[in-house]
Amino acid sequence: METLIPTINRLQEVFLTVGAEIIQLPQIVVVGSQSSGKSSVLESLVGRDFLPRGSGIVTRRPLVLQLINVSPLEERLKIENGNGVKLNVQNSYPGVKAEEWGTFLHCKNQIFSDFQEIRREIEAETERSSGDNKGISPEPIYLKIYSPKVLNLTLVDLPGITKVPVGDQPEDIETQVQEMIVSFISNPNSLILAVSPANSDLATSDALKLAREVDPDGRRTLLVVSKLDLMDAGTDALEVLLGRVIPVKLGIIGVVNRSQHDINTQKSLEDSIRDEQAFLQRHYPSLASRAGSRYLAKTLSRLLMHHIRDCLPNLKTRVTVLSSQYQARLNSYGQPVEDHSATLLQIVTKFASDYCNTIEGTARYIQTTELCGGARMCYIFHETFGRTLQSIDPLGGLTELDVLTAIRNATGPRPALFVPEVSFELLVKRQIKRLEEPSLRCVELVHEELQRIIQHCSSYSTQELLRFPKLHDSIVEVVTGLLRKRLPITNDMVHNLVAIELAYINTKHPDFTDAAQVSASVNSQQAEGLDGGKRWKNEKVAEDKAPAAGFGSPSKGQAINLLDTAVPVSRKLSSREQRDCEVIQRLIKCYFLIVRKSIQDSVPKTVMHFLVNFVKEHLQSELVGQLYKQALLQELLIESQDTAQQRTEVAQMLEALKKANNIISEIRETHLW
Repeated sequence: METLIPTINRLQEVFLTVGAEIIQLPQIVVVGSQSSGKSSVLESLVGRDFLPRGSGIVTRRPLVLQLINVSPLEERLKIENGNGVKLNVQNSYPGVKAEEWGTFLHCKNQIFSDFQEIRREIEAETERSSGDNKGISPEPIYLKIYSPKVLNLTLVDLPGITKVPVGDQPEDIETQVQEMIVSFISNPNSLILAVSPANSDLATSDALKLAREVDPDGRRTLLVVSKLDLMDAGTDALEVLLGRVIPVKLGIIGVVNRSQHDINTQKSLEDSIRDEQAFLQRHYPSLASRAGSRYLAKTLSRLLMHHIRDCLPNLKTRVTVLSSQYQARLNSYGQPVEDHSATLLQIVTKFASDYCNTIEGTARYIQTTELCGGARMCYIFHETFGRTLQSIDPLGGLTELDVLTAIRNATGPRPALFVPEVSFELLVKRQIKRLEEPSLRCVELVHEELQRIIQHCSSYSTQELLRFPKLHDSIVEVVTGLLRKRLPITNDMVHNLVAIELAYINTKHPDFTDAAQVSASVNSQQAEGLDGGKRWKNEKVAEDKAPAAGFGSPSKGQAINLLDTAVPVSRKLSSREQRDCEVIQRLIKCYFLIVRKSIQDSVPKTVMHFLVNFVKEHLQSELVGQLYKQALLQELLIESQDTAQQRTEVAQMLEALKKANNIISEIRETHLW
């Protein structure tokens, strides 16, 4: 049980070395109003004068005080000489020739055997960070005091609660002090030692008020009533000490502080403690055994040990959880680079593999929020591109007047006996040409997706790239360059697909309807409903005339104007003209659907062959060829400063957590529970 407090001190040291406060360790926090006697209580626990004293705010930085019980100097010397019984190696402290001494964390390996020097060092260190006036600082001073006269304790002395700023203190000094105190006492693993003077009303105690805010049940609050000897004549603190005024679960202990006169006359603490006991025997005989500085020291040590024992299981769990978290973080940062060639090849190969796997849909990280990689390409081919082609009307932008004009232009100055084939070719090519734009847009969308896969791989799959910004940028540049190089080649091929269809209109295609059959079908329909058909056609011509002027070139518009004068709007189309238009429209629609089906099938295949598959097959060789050069290795594998620093910090923290785990495991092996 006695080893618990030194163990927590060791844990505190372990975590201080990495400057982290991720673990809240058990400790006693001393809280009280300014000049309530907090420092005097601490000195009585140590048995030596070592804290700065005076009026006003003296404690201006948190002081973490670790009291460590050691064997007397005589016994330690015997152990060193080999004459004594070696009871505890940790308590031997070879090389220290003082009965009592102190050490500061900020003064490495320096031993202070003169307690006046300790006081001067506290004052100097306070002024270094808080200024030489009355400012405060939240940065703690860590002091260890080794003495055979102390019990193992860890206490935190905080600045006193103040109300009015003095000197160069900021206007919000009260808020600053309270926030600092709350930050320490809100730690659920801390015990609160609330110090309140006996000559003031407990109901107005700032220390108890703050303690109640963070510990409403009072389960970890101990009240110390100081300055019992300064109460008004005829009054005493018996009711308060018995807990009848304000009950405190951990107890209420009264103490008598040394007066300023005692300090000025350098009255020893041994004499002060003797006088304190005499005062308690005279005025509070029933409580004398449960009051005073010595009883306070024993109570604090006992409370802290039991509190540490209760906190240790949760502490063990917390350390284990943090260890696994920091180990995972360290793994994500990777190991420092030793073999540059192997590392570069490994990263490049992994990136190329992840890139191809994302296209194939076999990547380790699969997104659930949106389509990515090969799945998006499939969507582009069959949903976006396919539906766009399906939505194109075979006769879109082609009115009966356009058809009639094309037929007349194809016949020249002579009236035609048959529908000229040239007019059909002219019009169908115009319609086929409309398939080129969505086909090129399809190539562009796939190219954009291939670009997005680069970022997807570097963000999710190949996280090693984030360690090396220059390598990441170079890989992005190489892959982008390869895609950029393949884009015009793919576009040219898509151009050629449409050009091939335009180059030869195959009227002998197996799926193409014979023109004679179409003509016969139209003739039979006209014979069935000649009058009704003409009327419907004329209405359609009248509707379509106005928008027709918006299509095509000015020369075509002039031709329409000429046709308008030659063929008045009011004139009904002859049955011959209706039949010719109907035949051409049916043939255009039939042939357009054949070409659209062909384009819808061949464009995705072209994109896959010339762009996607080519990039998949040549990506790794392109990356290795451009990046795997001896002159570039060192430059490309320079880690970002953030990564290197974070790896160091995480490694230090992980080492501290491992040490902490070992220290806690040592305690558990002593079968304390």
